[in-house]
Amino acid sequence: MSKLSVIGCGYLGAVHAASMAEVGHQVVGIDTDADKVALLSAGKSPFYEPGFDELLRRNVESGRLTFSTDFAAAADADVHFIGVGTPQRRDGQGADLTYVHAATDALLAVLPDHPENPSLVAGKSTVPVGTAAVLADKFAAKGAIVAWNPEFLREGFAVDDTLRPDRLVYGLPADPAQAELAEAKLDEAYAKILSGETYEGLDWSETPKVVTDYATAELVKVAANSFLATKISFINAMAEICDATGGNVTTLAEAIGYDDRIGKKFLRAGVGFGGGCLPKDIRAFQARVDELGLDDTLDFLSDIDAVNVRQRSRVVAKLADALGGSVEGKTIAVLGAAFKPDSDDIRDSPAVDVARQLAAAGADVRVTDPKAGPVVARFADDLNFVDSIDDAVTGVDAVAVLTEWKQFQQLDAAKVAELATGRIVVDGRNCLDRGNWESAGFTYLAMGR
Repeated sequence: MSKLSVIGCGYLGAVHAASMAEVGHQVVGIDTDADKVALLSAGKSPFYEPGFDELLRRNVESGRLTFSTDFAAAADADVHFIGVGTPQRRDGQGADLTYVHAATDALLAVLPDHPENPSLVAGKSTVPVGTAAVLADKFAAKGAIVAWNPEFLREGFAVDDTLRPDRLVYGLPADPAQAELAEAKLDEAYAKILSGETYEGLDWSETPKVVTDYATAELVKVAANSFLATKISFINAMAEICDATGGNVTTLAEAIGYDDRIGKKFLRAGVGFGGGCLPKDIRAFQARVDELGLDDTLDFLSDIDAVNVRQRSRVVAKLADALGGSVEGKTIAVLGAAFKPDSDDIRDSPAVDVARQLAAAGADVRVTDPKAGPVVARFADDLNFVDSIDDAVTGVDAVAVLTEWKQFQQLDAAKVAELATGRIVVDGRNCLDRGNWESAGFTYLAMGR
């Protein structure tokens, strides 16, 4: 088995590091955040991700997985996976590559000069097309080779998506000898996953491998996210039309989803997408295309982004209409803070955005979430967060369900009615049983239903 390093130990990096250790490699995770490294080294996750705690603990205890703030600990690895964040730039729409260049510069400083067996640097971060070629030039000074190996994990399913990916993509250098070596090293890293075997319930019999060039590999991730965002915003635009005409967007989505050219996935109307990937990726993609002089090519992504952002304001407008024209002075429970269930990630969360819009309009807002409380306390302490659903709904004028946690979907509306003052519920995810709430006396408001 190989020795691997993973640079950057957030959602992507930490899960990738633990998963590679799980399939037998010796792995060191590198991160500049000493507190995060201390937690991970103790086998404790700094974030919530189903199934990750046990995976992490098992591999730390086995000795196959270690973590460090010292890049020198990674110097002798056969493959270095770069998994640092690429957030949206503060001064524009493009991707901020500060962490990518900081990580690669730190790695360059500890790599040996032109060894007989060159190491491979495999980028996993989502980057603007052209980045891999720039990094390849930098690493050439040390004799290291660069490949691009994008990730496709979904928060809430990250462990399964890493151990059982729906595809592996290799973006290889143009030089045939370097490409052959890079492919061989990635094949060794992913040998179990590509083996066609079944391992502890994981079926690796059908993991396709796509071998391509740098540019295509970089484009795969942003193209996929842009397409998914397009589907979500399309059905949310249809929800607006259904609201105006009396149609039912859920039935509409079901009907068009039977067409196998379209499919049912991501045709679910609601308050829109969020998180650390889709919003910033579609903006960065458009910004990069503009830099390439193709100004009009992805203009439609601006409309997709606008539809998504508008969904959040529509929730506020629905609540204002139901409460007599304004939310000012009203008490509203927002159920959900994470951008999706089975995650504690509140980055660009529609639920957090709606809560802030309601508060800015003069409402007394109480937010609750099963897992995101510590993250809200750290990054959104302007919100009034309460620990329990009962505390959130007691005495409120209205309830807004904005993250589709099972705890919220399975609420007993009659019990909520006993605690709440008002009888208004906004189903921002179209995930509730309408009859359950209406039979408890609530005015039920959904998105396009």
